[in-house]
Amino acid sequence: MTDKTVVLYRPTGPEELELVRQSGFKRWPPRLPEQAIFYPVTNEAYARQIAVEWNIGASGVGYVTRFHVPASFMERYPVQKVGGDIHTEWWIPAEELEELNDRIVGLIDVIGEYRDGASGE
Repeated sequence: MTDKTVVLYRPTGPEELELVRQSGFKRWPPRLPEQAIFYPVTNEAYARQIAVEWNIGASGVGYVTRFHVPASFMERYPVQKVGGDIHTEWWIPAEELEELNDRIVGLIDVIGEYRDGASGE
């Protein structure tokens, strides 16, 4: 019997997405030294909000990605509510990112692209 999966979303900019592309859309790149936590979010609406409000301003484009991880693995990370009802995310310590990467089921999909004044939905 296969484990159920949880859907995770991640807003990202072009540099991080290029590293994901280089992995064959199978892995997230290691965190930078000042980035102690990897923050996937629980829903597409929140990921889109971050992509539009943060990534566009930082790099001119924001992407929303979606990927699946076994539910049994994600149980160790409580969902954190960081604002309104849609503002929920998991806090995965940077040193556990490779373990998360090893458990990604399938590929990391790009499901949205947002640019100043236009969206690629």
